[in-house]
Amino acid sequence: MAALHSRYNPQAEAERYLAALSIPPEIRCFILIEPGLGYMIPILSRRFPGARIMVLRVSAPRDGAPVQDGDAVYWDPGTGTTAEDFLGQELDNLAEGENSAGKDFGPEAVKIIEWRPSLNLYGDSYVRLLAAAAAALRRFDAERRTLRAFGRRWFRNFFRNLRIFRRFPVYSLREEPVLITGAGPSLEGSLPLIAELRQNCFIIAASSSAQALLRRNILPDLVLSTDGGGWALLHLYELFRRNGSAWPEGQGRELAASCTANLPSQCGNLPVLAIADGSLWQGLVLRGLGIPHLVLPQRGTVTAAAIDLALALGRGKVIIAGVDLDIPDIRTHVRPYAFDRLEWEGASRIQPEYGRRFFRSTALREGGSHRIYAEWFAARLASYPGRLYTLGDNNRLFEGLPRITVRDAAPAGKAASGGFHEQRPLKDAPGLALGILEAALEDERTRETLAGELAPLIFPGGPRPRRAELRAGIESIIRPYLLSSGSVRSYG
Repeated sequence: MAALHSRYNPQAEAERYLAALSIPPEIRCFILIEPGLGYMIPILSRRFPGARIMVLRVSAPRDGAPVQDGDAVYWDPGTGTTAEDFLGQELDNLAEGENSAGKDFGPEAVKIIEWRPSLNLYGDSYVRLLAAAAAALRRFDAERRTLRAFGRRWFRNFFRNLRIFRRFPVYSLREEPVLITGAGPSLEGSLPLIAELRQNCFIIAASSSAQALLRRNILPDLVLSTDGGGWALLHLYELFRRNGSAWPEGQGRELAASCTANLPSQCGNLPVLAIADGSLWQGLVLRGLGIPHLVLPQRGTVTAAAIDLALALGRGKVIIAGVDLDIPDIRTHVRPYAFDRLEWEGASRIQPEYGRRFFRSTALREGGSHRIYAEWFAARLASYPGRLYTLGDNNRLFEGLPRITVRDAAPAGKAASGGFHEQRPLKDAPGLALGILEAALEDERTRETLAGELAPLIFPGGPRPRRAELRAGIESIIRPYLLSSGSVRSYG
């Protein structure tokens, strides 16, 4: 039987192993992959005082309790969460603590340490833990870079949207299947079946896929927008154009949107199902202004948000279509697609459209975002309730899901929404929101939590600002949306 440690001096063995790794002194977090009886843990604690040590175990320890010296946190399959979720939460908490102390914490400060004898003993189980650790680190890095690039924009979008939101649909819990459409190329092959199912399903379309549905005369019940980037406007602009793909007036012309999404002003005429991310600052403002909203966790991909939304709105089957999470060739999305116009307009003799599409698809593939999303789904697919079905050729990781047919979608008829919650436009919603946040920053019960949430948005990548600096940063972003163009007024 393979041995995990030296029979004579396992402590010295661990010392020699760690010395051979030549660990840089700036490492402040270690992720240990099944370290056996844990002889490395006290050594790391001694050499790197204050460093966080996270231990991933193949199974809950039975014979031979692990060495518990040092400040280490442990995960095993019996903890009730995935290894990736465990690491994500620990890394987020560590980053928040480091930033509060004025230090920048990123993936370069994290070291994954393997204990190779465990690979010989546990095989695939060990490999899966290693893959989960690498995926969690990639996701942490992607979220950190995204927050730095878009944090201020998300915050600004939130207050701009307060001036847009006017009407709010009120949905009863739905019994019919909910069909979600992503914008992957495979959606084109599924459209004929979607046309047959549409009378029996409630359709939630990602904004990037809505144009393709409307071009085939398939009217989605709800269009979902979660992206805070400027390009997200193009998807919604296309819906309002006066041509064959225009979004028709009347029933079904409703929007679900993250409160930090980038929305055009035309959305002010639509009923909007507002979605908050569960943060304290968003909850305080929305409740303070009396805006009905749904709380869903921030996932980073509109498809995951759509599944959460479907599970929250109904209790029947949830069907996914057009969720490719991959780019097999130069086709990146379903046709028509809002960015097609950019390819046409930018094409020339020197840069033909084919070449532009080739380079764009290559850049998207090498960017790695699809891989991160696929890893996220792979880690959580088993945790979804047994209500998820697939339609058409989605990503291969969904092959284990049951396929839907017209017969499976029982013709129960569509339940109408429960009407609309009408709200008069607030004359100075951003100003009132500013007052709510200022009052919360003065309250000892909410001050620290609020500062921890807002500081990375307003001062991305920087140390935790003082309260006065944080207030000044909030006011500088909100100022353009206040009624008064003069000095910022205080609201109590």
